[in-house]
Amino acid sequence: MPKVTRSAARIRRHRRVRKKIFGTPERPRLNVFRSLSEIYAQIIDDQAGHTLVAASSIDRELRKKMKGLTKTEQARLVGEALAERAKQKGITRVVFDRGGYRYIGRVKALADGAREGGLEF
Repeated sequence: MPKVTRSAARIRRHRRVRKKIFGTPERPRLNVFRSLSEIYAQIIDDQAGHTLVAASSIDRELRKKMKGLTKTEQARLVGEALAERAKQKGITRVVFDRGGYRYIGRVKALADGAREGGLEF
């Protein structure tokens, strides 16, 4: 049997979660992707297949604030920025999709930042 890599296992977990989680126009899906050095989040309407709002640690506006912060602190800032942009588009309620990652560390920090910014999930 071939050895399963960590990334393949995460993708399998994400597919399993995605069977139940689906973003609608009324309550879109907040998706998280975490690379080794950066974190990305987007709010997606799965019915239309469109990304409504996105934020990441490589955004131009956020880049200046990221200097000297830990990755967890950066994730919190990304969550707050995402919530701010979502509010401008009239989005207040979302479904959280942790992307197959455990709900600790950077993923939790991003979720907490989004909640502080006013998103409900």
